[in-house]
Amino acid sequence: MRILLIHSDYLKYKTKSKTRIAEEIPEDKKQGEYENALVVFTAVEKEDEKNPDIIVENAINEIKDVFGKVGAEIVAVYPYAHLSSSLSSPDMAKQILTNMETGLANLGVNVKRVPFGWYKSFEVACKGHPLSELSRTITDEKPEDASEESKEESEPAKSEFYMLSDGKILGVEDYNFENNDLKKLVDYELGRGESTGEEPPHVKIMREKHLADYEPSADVGHLRWYPKGRLIRDLLADYVYNLVTERGAMPVETPIMYDLADDAIRVHAEKFGERQYRMGTKNKELMLRYACCFGAFRVLSDSFLTWKNLPVGIYELSTYSFRLEKKGEVVGLKRLRGFTMPDLHTVCADVDHAMVEFDGQIDMCKQTGIDLEVNYEVIMRATKDFFEENKEWVFSSADKIGKPVLLEILPERKHYWIAKMDFAAIDYLGRPIENPTIQIDVESGERFGITYIDPDENEVHPIIIHCSPTGSIERVICSLLEKSAIERNFRPPMLPIWLTPSQVRVIPIAERHNDYAQDIVQKIRDQNVRVDLDERHETVGKKIRNAAGDWVPYVIVIGDRELEGGAVTVNVRETNEKIEMDIDELVNRIHEETKGMPFRKLPLPITLGNRVNF
Repeated sequence: MRILLIHSDYLKYKTKSKTRIAEEIPEDKKQGEYENALVVFTAVEKEDEKNPDIIVENAINEIKDVFGKVGAEIVAVYPYAHLSSSLSSPDMAKQILTNMETGLANLGVNVKRVPFGWYKSFEVACKGHPLSELSRTITDEKPEDASEESKEESEPAKSEFYMLSDGKILGVEDYNFENNDLKKLVDYELGRGESTGEEPPHVKIMREKHLADYEPSADVGHLRWYPKGRLIRDLLADYVYNLVTERGAMPVETPIMYDLADDAIRVHAEKFGERQYRMGTKNKELMLRYACCFGAFRVLSDSFLTWKNLPVGIYELSTYSFRLEKKGEVVGLKRLRGFTMPDLHTVCADVDHAMVEFDGQIDMCKQTGIDLEVNYEVIMRATKDFFEENKEWVFSSADKIGKPVLLEILPERKHYWIAKMDFAAIDYLGRPIENPTIQIDVESGERFGITYIDPDENEVHPIIIHCSPTGSIERVICSLLEKSAIERNFRPPMLPIWLTPSQVRVIPIAERHNDYAQDIVQKIRDQNVRVDLDERHETVGKKIRNAAGDWVPYVIVIGDRELEGGAVTVNVRETNEKIEMDIDELVNRIHEETKGMPFRKLPLPITLGNRVNF
């Protein structure tokens, strides 16, 4: 049971219309007004059906305790299903709420119960003192079991952490960390990392480079994207699309909201906790998706699969997914409430088959780190039972990373997965940025009614691998910008060339050089390289500094010597060299550096003088 206790100056309610589960009530119960009331908004949950009497007893004890402390004159028990996504049956909810009312009355408490199953308007005026807003989770633990001794005995077992290196398992405390990034990741996972409270530098960079910014007219954690940022996002989306389709995945698109009356969706949503955007219509309670699982699983459950089809990969780029992160934790591109998630789900015959596919997806996730030029540190996580049965596989999978890996062994399965691997970049402040992830899901096949026909013509529920090969697109960009902040003291900050909005900038020295500069721009542009022209009436020095501020990898300055034809001098940002080459050589060099990566044209006016200053 979930309860929200509000000590109020008053509560006013008025029934509007009945739902199909509404209780019959007399006329005088259709509205009410109570002053100095402790309002107990209550959601009766599915788990409460196991021991309803104990739930009622524990709820009454909690309410009576708060009632005495705040000095309220009346308790108003208000049924409020929105506190939980795991609701009990209506009959059980009515029974428990009625028994709460009766039990409180028997203790001498002035109690009123607001009608169940009616659409109601209400007003509540919270008093605003330290105890005026409290939330509680009521369980069926018996009060007499809650002694200090039994509390210690019932403390949940904690995860164990080890280091996996060269096929050996080592204690974290005894491990000699040669990799500083790995040490930072381990400290964070073990709760030893301290937050400085600083804003990560990527937030300033994303604004300075006109990539993205906060949108003040939306909820916190939702961004506006400018053309350069949108280009980078689109290129990353193209990159993941190519990555997964080359491996046989089939792209789909599914809705962003789902009906919580669907039992499978409701139970799966509960695994994610309370970080959910909810919305209601007259007849439905809906949630915005936090990943593409719901849509992918519904597509798969409606598909006819046989063992010959497996593995089956379903891919979607969710623009957007939604997570109601705590307001104080939302920052920049690292933690958002609305984000873009590449989501791959692979249907496997059984756990053994899933482990084989998992290994292939490790290679895919590793490749994203190479292509993005980002260093990943890795955590392998497994339940204790799975680890004991599959030690060799855990060790060999960790070995595929090619460097030491942190191992977390969970005492029991808390989620839908039995094993997962998380890849994280480390930001400027020494904290992990969660990027790729791979998970072996042993629940969803059965929960969503997904089946395949095996060689013996039996219907079998499959095992499903969840994989995001890069993590959210926003966090990829976060990783790239944080990396640039780390490296700026010993190399010029820049993006991978295939992601850089302006790959070449041409700068004419004087107006008489403009026509030749435009010819060069057109020649480069025709060969699928993003190029622009700084024709503004500024000094050459200022134009070069602006190109540096835009992180342009290659800059060509056109003067009298260049008008004579032949080679041009190219300023190479990465090495700070000036190299003489002809245009075809430069284009070939860029094509070689971006080989295999997606390309999109420049989404801005080619001439800088015509651009909008966002």
